[in-house]
Amino acid sequence: MSTKSTPALMLMGTGSDVGKSLIVAGLCRAFTNQGLKVRPFKPQNMSNNAAIAHDGGEIGRAQALQAQACRVPTSHHMNPVLLKPESMTGSQVIVHGKRWGHAAGKDYQRLKRQFMPAVIESFNTLGADADLVLVEGAGSASEVNLRAGDIANWGFAVESQTPVALIGDIDRGGVIASLVGTWNVIGDAERTLLKGFMINRFRGDMSLFSEGLQLITHHTGLSSLGIVPHFADAHKLPPEDSVALDYKSIASHTKGLKIAVPQIARIANYDDFDPLRAEPHVQLVFVAPGDVIPADADLIILPGSKSTIADLGHLRAQGWALDIQSHVRRGGQVWGICGGYQMLGRQLHDPEGIEGPAGSVEGLGLLDIDTIMGGDKITIESGGHSPFLQAAFQGYEIHLGRTRGPDCARPVFEISGRGPDGAVRRDGLVAGGYVHGMFKHDAFRRAFLAWAGGEAQAELNFNAQVEATLDALGTHLAQSLNLDQLFAIAASARC
Repeated sequence: MSTKSTPALMLMGTGSDVGKSLIVAGLCRAFTNQGLKVRPFKPQNMSNNAAIAHDGGEIGRAQALQAQACRVPTSHHMNPVLLKPESMTGSQVIVHGKRWGHAAGKDYQRLKRQFMPAVIESFNTLGADADLVLVEGAGSASEVNLRAGDIANWGFAVESQTPVALIGDIDRGGVIASLVGTWNVIGDAERTLLKGFMINRFRGDMSLFSEGLQLITHHTGLSSLGIVPHFADAHKLPPEDSVALDYKSIASHTKGLKIAVPQIARIANYDDFDPLRAEPHVQLVFVAPGDVIPADADLIILPGSKSTIADLGHLRAQGWALDIQSHVRRGGQVWGICGGYQMLGRQLHDPEGIEGPAGSVEGLGLLDIDTIMGGDKITIESGGHSPFLQAAFQGYEIHLGRTRGPDCARPVFEISGRGPDGAVRRDGLVAGGYVHGMFKHDAFRRAFLAWAGGEAQAELNFNAQVEATLDALGTHLAQSLNLDQLFAIAASARC
């Protein structure tokens, strides 16, 4: 059991995508604005949308946003176990920010309990320097079939004796059944820790749901912690789950530079595109599997991938390889980010079988480069200057593999303290590199859009927009939930 004495509250959901990440981020900002030292924590996350922590290693993107909401640097302790799906049945396992290995789904169910000490260590480390720790659960709190050895939801809550608030999403329908059903399937040890429930994404007249609240309390004995109205500006914050890409398949605007992003199967770090989407003179659209890359696209960006070789096969299966090559023949431009950059080369070699069977595959052949998978995984914040775009940049790298070739003589990035990165084709139509997150840097984004033939809104400060949205979200939750009540529940966890 944890030895911490810092107030803590865990937010679990009746299902995935009920708004756990958003509510934790909003509460982080709301309590921080009250003068408290708040830290976010998620014992186990599953996402290919990762961030680099300031103290090294990978964490989920949601925890990076929550740390920003707390106005503190990120730490690998905020997400001690991260699962990055590499296939339909297995994931890369990241522990304390570092690559632990790979595990098939069935194997991980047997392995996960061994990571509980690392989870508790991180939880206590964060609590030692905080007035409040806000814990985010994973998936659904009612998945009792996964309870044995659990470290993500009830297993962690019981081990650490952290009180729990349950979130139900009324926008999905069936919110009464989902809350009452969760209460009915969990055990006595879990019910002791469950202190109340909240309703998220409510639209309309709240008084019409008063009977619904009474029914939930009647069947569970739980008190309502509040109703959170729909927060319309949620799309302005970086998403964590790929379900957020569904709405992004619609073009962000109807005029301006048209940028197409093929939605490959294991797309990673897709929040790279949020700053571009925020530009009013950019039409950014994710191309869903089965759709054709628009022939009128000005620019195609190949995104990062958790499994580059498999996603290159997926890209070809959709017919996108032909679309991209036709686009370049017509004088269109292409940019590759990380795995997408690797795909643009002549060949990808995987001699150690890191991504599957050992061997080599043909790339798209649009850059005169080759990539060899292997070596230590690079997870580092990066910054410097782009000699190609003549602009400063800030970002980060998460990748395996080393890329070489004649086009690397024209690098995209000059990384401070590390040297050149990326490659540009001789005619300047195709370029790419390993750096993620660079579009958040306003000067770089403006130079990038100018290269692509578009224009950026000079006054758009993307980070300021995120900060303003976090403030609005914090205020939104402070008006919807009783923060004093929530803190009192958290303080009941003191040992």
